[in-house]
Amino acid sequence: MQRYSLNLKPEKSAKAYGSGLRISTKNATIVCKSINGMQLGKAKKFLERVLSEKDEINRRYYSKTTLTVLELLNSAEKNAEFKGLDTERLFVKASSHKSFTFFRPRRMKMRGQQRKVSNLQVVLEQR
Repeated sequence: MQRYSLNLKPEKSAKAYGSGLRISTKNATIVCKSINGMQLGKAKKFLERVLSEKDEINRRYYSKTTLTVLELLNSAEKNAEFKGLDTERLFVKASSHKSFTFFRPRRMKMRGQQRKVSNLQVVLEQR
């Protein structure tokens, strides 16, 4: 079972969790901070604009990370609809955490490489 860093009332919130995602934790933290506290619709539009390179976060486009966070937002929205929450009144609380260390195996004389792996959690709160 996943542990969430933010636990809200279960009848007024919906959650989505992604573990072991192959994205940079540093980039995920930057993207999560940029959408924290936004309404769900505005956050989704902002991330779609970043993906289409019409908008930027800190003068960069974090395309792989943005796509992953957008997928988690859509999943959390579906969970909220299933619970019967009003999607117009949902606000985003997103966070990222460092995951396990994954080393690519070595071949012949080459040494192994460490891979970037992180955990993401999205909580939608109805206000």
